[in-house]
Amino acid sequence: MKATGTAALTLSAEIRSRFDEFSRSQKDVGQYIVDHLDEASFHTAEELARRANTSSSTVVRFAQALGFEGFPELQAAARDEYRRAREGDDGAVDVPNPPLFPIDQTGFEAALAADHVNVEETARKLDRDEVEASVELIAHADRIVLCGTDQMAFFASYLRHLLMLLDLRCEVVASPSQEGLAKLGRIDEKTVLVGFSAGRPHPLVVRAMKLARNRRAATIAVADATLSEVAKLGDHKLFYSSNSPAYVRSHSALLSVVQALAYGIYALDEPAYADRIKAFRLK
Repeated sequence: MKATGTAALTLSAEIRSRFDEFSRSQKDVGQYIVDHLDEASFHTAEELARRANTSSSTVVRFAQALGFEGFPELQAAARDEYRRAREGDDGAVDVPNPPLFPIDQTGFEAALAADHVNVEETARKLDRDEVEASVELIAHADRIVLCGTDQMAFFASYLRHLLMLLDLRCEVVASPSQEGLAKLGRIDEKTVLVGFSAGRPHPLVVRAMKLARNRRAATIAVADATLSEVAKLGDHKLFYSSNSPAYVRSHSALLSVVQALAYGIYALDEPAYADRIKAFRLK
């Protein structure tokens, strides 16, 4: 194996420190490894490529860009970091919870088990200060813009529905249409922009986050990759895990985050918001 900084840094730290050097496809691989170190430790290059929405050759080139001879050496470094992360101060390995399903689980059971893990991982990784700051921003914003395209548009619309029940003014931007661009054009310092991202962020969401920052608007990133460009542009970041054995990403944890975010706002003043909900339903 070639000499590499991974001898002094963990694999995740090495990827973070050199992230801007990588190509766009290599960044997809890097951010997936950082957020799913356990998978990088045991999956093949082909499976890792599928989950990062790229090719196995890109995974190999990424390993070589880090200074490894190939993917097996990168995987060895991932396993070493994963093993060390699971060891306690006394060197004892944490015993995981018993599995939900038998080893010979069906596809249905595998997807359900992955969702269970996603929600737990999301709960563990969310930062309480970031959540509380996001709740306060949205609750007291003069105007809220929710930006998400494709599948993320559903979650932006659902959050809008939940916030409208609380009588909070929201708008959704789901495409670069004339109407959508006009909504972004009205962003100012009194606006809170929430950007939704899964995997590689859509250019519209990135542009919206950059515009909001330039106009001194508060920004909240809801993303499944801690190294996502949307996450980097957010004043506050809400991470969710989207791992899935299926052919699409899992959104169970994202749904939990959206509902929990709305309830966090509701909990700030339950009597007042309960009255608003009653009034809204009577309209």
